[in-house]
Amino acid sequence: MKRVAIVQSSYVPWRGFFDLISRCDEYIIYDQVAYSKGHWHNRNKIKTATGTRWMTIPVMTSDRLGQPIEDVEIKGDWAQAHFSQIRQAYKKAPVARVFLPLIESLYKQAEELRLLTEVNELFLRHVVEMLKLDVVITRDRIYSPRGTRSARVLETCLAAGATHYLSGPSAKVYLDETMFRDAGVTVEWMSYGPYPEYTQLHGAFDGQVSIIDPILNGHGAALTAMPGQQQGAAGC
Repeated sequence: MKRVAIVQSSYVPWRGFFDLISRCDEYIIYDQVAYSKGHWHNRNKIKTATGTRWMTIPVMTSDRLGQPIEDVEIKGDWAQAHFSQIRQAYKKAPVARVFLPLIESLYKQAEELRLLTEVNELFLRHVVEMLKLDVVITRDRIYSPRGTRSARVLETCLAAGATHYLSGPSAKVYLDETMFRDAGVTVEWMSYGPYPEYTQLHGAFDGQVSIIDPILNGHGAALTAMPGQQQGAAGC
């Protein structure tokens, strides 16, 4: 049995994303599909003393409608400003001394990268290491998928040797489960949470923030839903 997740990359996503990929043998970065403006590809939120704040990587989108995520270029300087926001917001966090230097080094590496997908992969791989998740990360490009939507995802699953495909619930509006069943691939649906709250800085709890928040607050392991919550069609 081999379970895979095929998800577009996001910028330091929330803990639900890492919960999903932690339940898989392989996470395939799905960045040959079109970039969506206003999506999580290039932005996320952190908690600050003045409220929840967006961090957005500036990207080139003018006259590039429909460009693949893997081709999206970053414009201007951004990395130093983002790390400064993180340092200011979390300098008093419980494990800031441990993780802030590592996060700073990642931002220094990120500021040398030209493509958004490279930045996202850099952070994703290092967060997986921080959380000690046992999942292989690959790219859809190595499987050379064709077609659109369900057919493209299924072709990627088959090329990866998957027997089970774990998907986020938003794909229910378009995914053709019959197509997968006929091909011998079991579709499982992720149900995010409910996740336990943990001690945060800066006021009332907000669980919809970047994974940076639980990591720096010393709760990087708080990925799993509370007992009794089903996590997919096969209880994955």
